[in-house]
Amino acid sequence: MRNSTLKPNDFTFTSLLSACTGSGALGQGRSAHCQIIEMGFVSYLHIENALVSMYCKCGNVEDAFHIFENMVGKDIVSWNSMIVGYAQHGLAVQGIGLFERMKSQGVKPDAITFLGVLSSCRHAGFVEGGRNFFNSMVEYGVKPQHSWSLHGSVWIGIQAAENMLLLEPECAATHLQLANLYACVGFWDQAARVRKLMKDRRLKTNPGCSWIEIKNEVYRFRAEDCSNNRVSEIHIVLDWLADHMITLGRSPEMQEVSEVIHDNVCP
Repeated sequence: MRNSTLKPNDFTFTSLLSACTGSGALGQGRSAHCQIIEMGFVSYLHIENALVSMYCKCGNVEDAFHIFENMVGKDIVSWNSMIVGYAQHGLAVQGIGLFERMKSQGVKPDAITFLGVLSSCRHAGFVEGGRNFFNSMVEYGVKPQHSWSLHGSVWIGIQAAENMLLLEPECAATHLQLANLYACVGFWDQAARVRKLMKDRRLKTNPGCSWIEIKNEVYRFRAEDCSNNRVSEIHIVLDWLADHMITLGRSPEMQEVSEVIHDNVCP
């Protein structure tokens, strides 16, 4: 497009930022940001929101917050993008603080807002705070759906997921959530039962992946994926990080599950 006579507009750049967000391409996202500034689109609200989302999902929360703070007319999407961004990176205190600041400025939270706040509480282990936020949803006209309870009590989540399977027995995502919840509380037999049920019904979820960008090249990683020729070095670093956490008194969460997964990954 740049080599043609056509000029990109603001919607071109929102699509470009969305592509960078989906692939974790921070370098290309920054390049697009520079072009946005050069072409005078940086003050467009939907462009700013797309930039906040891109920087958050590509791992640069600091730049995302800088853009957020300098936005003149923030809307609910702006607040949600930043709150969810904090939650995705486990920055619970910052996410909850931003939520309280949002309410103090008279902005009404919606379902996405509460999803981000409850996710923050889950990351930080704020069970009581999560219950309070969950109960306050009704005050803002937000009707809790079946997935909300997964961010509060594990047992409530298990009950909700079991009930959802009665309504949607072919939902692979619910099966996977339920198996993980049983594993969280050490009910391995139940977790195995759900996974076998999922296998018998031939249900599959789209595999999630992690990624990292090095010198403008994006590397993706999936469970049990041996395609990276430096996988042995990666495992050495992961083992070192886990040992370092333990020496600092921070045991990795769900250690038993992590060990099982690690044993099944190609050496």
